[in-house]
Amino acid sequence: MSSREGTGEFRKRKHDNFPHGHRREEKDSINPPSAMTMSFKAFQVELDTKHDKYERLVKLSRDITIESKRVIFLLHRITSAPNGEEILMESETKLDLVRQKIKQVAQELMGEDMYQFHRAISPGLQEYVEAVSFQYFIKTRSLVSIEEINRQLIFSDEDKEEEAKPSSDCHNKQHNTSSLKVTPVDYLLGVADLTGELMRMCINSVGNGDIDTPFELSQFLRQIYDGFSYIGNTGPYEVSKKLYTLKQSLAKVENACYTLKVRGSEIPKHMLADVFSSKTEIIDQEDGLS
Repeated sequence: MSSREGTGEFRKRKHDNFPHGHRREEKDSINPPSAMTMSFKAFQVELDTKHDKYERLVKLSRDITIESKRVIFLLHRITSAPNGEEILMESETKLDLVRQKIKQVAQELMGEDMYQFHRAISPGLQEYVEAVSFQYFIKTRSLVSIEEINRQLIFSDEDKEEEAKPSSDCHNKQHNTSSLKVTPVDYLLGVADLTGELMRMCINSVGNGDIDTPFELSQFLRQIYDGFSYIGNTGPYEVSKKLYTLKQSLAKVENACYTLKVRGSEIPKHMLADVFSSKTEIIDQEDGLS
């Protein structure tokens, strides 16, 4: 018993001679931060910065999507509005606000590889392409090119100090220019979504007594469908997936044109929209069963 107690007292006195703080300082002095530890800390900072930027881009893309949808809803009113020019001017103002959001995206991506953050901004760019192409079709009855869309996404940042100067330097202008390019996949997906809006425009036009617009839309949608058919399953998966929806929109517009051509004289104009909507529901049910 005495020997055990002596041993325990000795161990206790041994711990008392080496305080906890002193042992930690000694351990830190023995094991300083290694090069690998410092490397992983640098990786942590880099990944945190990238994730924060990714979240900011997701929020901006969500704002772009919401504002672009509002432009599309506004443009659908042109079929029943007495003055379409006012709606087009208002839509252009709203699109300028959307481009300001895209400008923020371009500033976030300066010096970065865009494809590392492409998934964050792709939904917003697709919706923007849909809104711009819808407005362009209403104005010109044709499809906007990807070059024209990218030409509108070149932004120049002019400081107030430079505006006060009488002369400007071309080299400084180049440094104060930012741009964002819509990828071909985002362009194709936006155009594919456009077909659904054109189908709604067709039904709304018939409801307002406009019989010529459905035939124009039918021919235009057929050309888009032929173009997508050339891509087929060789393109990206998202494009081939949109092809089925595009085919549905084309079938609904062609069905409307068929009804106008065959039974247009039998059905009063104010009832045509109801007939088309009921036939559209039948087509949707058949597609769901197949």
